[in-house]
Amino acid sequence: MKRSEIILAQKQASEALATAGIIITNEEREKLEVADFGLGKLASEGLQIIIYTNNERYCAKELVLFANQTCPEHRHPPVEGRPGKQETFRCRAGEVYLYVTGEPTPHIKANVPSEHYSVFHEIVLKPGDQYTLAPETLHWFQAGDEGAIVSEFSSPSVDEADIFTDPNVKRIPVIED
Repeated sequence: MKRSEIILAQKQASEALATAGIIITNEEREKLEVADFGLGKLASEGLQIIIYTNNERYCAKELVLFANQTCPEHRHPPVEGRPGKQETFRCRAGEVYLYVTGEPTPHIKANVPSEHYSVFHEIVLKPGDQYTLAPETLHWFQAGDEGAIVSEFSSPSVDEADIFTDPNVKRIPVIED
């Protein structure tokens, strides 16, 4: 991913947060992570992330999704003797379509970006709604037409340990100048 793409996405994510009334510091704005998951399709499969804290006890993040942007299907395995990450998503703005294991929902709202998606039990999150995922739950999520902001509260996050369904995903961004 080119640095210019990252700068543009950081600016758009910062604007989305401001529009939602979520105030971030200049340091958070500068450290805002832009993940294209190594797929080179940020608009369709990507995520913008602010990490407020991530320590040995808990993690808090803000996830910004642009219109119809998808976080690819993945799960959080056990790490260093601890169970996989348990996370609660709370929708702050927009609409989020969350997919987990379970009875497939007929006629889902999301547009499936590739063949690397296998769980289709749909949970729709609107502002104020929240949902907690148990450790190792296979899941993915997509913003609606207006984009979305989701607060994530979880046990410690080890993003590089996430297991994605798509073997081409690289969780840690590679930045080109």
